[in-house]
Amino acid sequence: MKVVLFCGGYGMRMRDSAGEGMPKPMQMVGPRPLIWHVMRYYAHYGHKDFVLCLGYGAEHIKNYFLSYNEAASNDFVLRGGKVELMAADIDDWSITFVDTGLESAIGERLRRVREHLDGEEHFLANYSDVLTDAPLDDMIGQFHESGAAASMMVVPPQSSFHCVELSDDGSVTDIVAVSELPVWENGGFFVLSQKILDMLPPGGDLVADVCMPLAASGGLFGYKYEGFWKPTDTFKERAELDARYAAGDRPWMVWENPEIGADAAQ
Repeated sequence: MKVVLFCGGYGMRMRDSAGEGMPKPMQMVGPRPLIWHVMRYYAHYGHKDFVLCLGYGAEHIKNYFLSYNEAASNDFVLRGGKVELMAADIDDWSITFVDTGLESAIGERLRRVREHLDGEEHFLANYSDVLTDAPLDDMIGQFHESGAAASMMVVPPQSSFHCVELSDDGSVTDIVAVSELPVWENGGFFVLSQKILDMLPPGGDLVADVCMPLAASGGLFGYKYEGFWKPTDTFKERAELDARYAAGDRPWMVWENPEIGADAAQ
């Protein structure tokens, strides 16, 4: 399946830590940017045909891949002044770069790459700024079994805030951590069918204009996952991932475990 990556937003909450014009998916985790980690995740499961929905900071993403340095994350031998790679990351990937507009909503970005999804009965989509170790083959399998038109990963609330219940006179009657509430959040990993493309209005949003109507009609499947899932909406969250990488605590790097996703990658 092709993988559509939304990587053209401004990422305002990361602007203080990014270089001028640097989109959030290009923030570094270890020696590679977030978008690379997301793409390696999909590639590990055999999905190596990517469509990048570009917008803000597009030149940074283009230049990164146009001048890609395999030696940054692979062992190599330097012999006679020539580099002999012992492994490679992206030599079997296909990456389509599409300008989908500076101000476009997610749904509009998806509309603008529709021609690149011709012949794809189903495809994958992602916000390019969330890392997980969720079993992608199982996620796709459950989507097909559900018969739904679309699927989104849902995860427990990540907030550290508390909800407060009040009586009419202002007395606090209960305090509950958000993480303990029986609710689920959009985890940002989608499995979609061609049907959803017909639902997108010009300038529309994927969640508001597709997922919500499908949910109302029973056409949206939620893949529940309670394992590792980490967003990078803020500098602090990205720094935490970077620190985990440095410490060797990298659960999202499923490609380092050959037993994970072995069947799907064959």
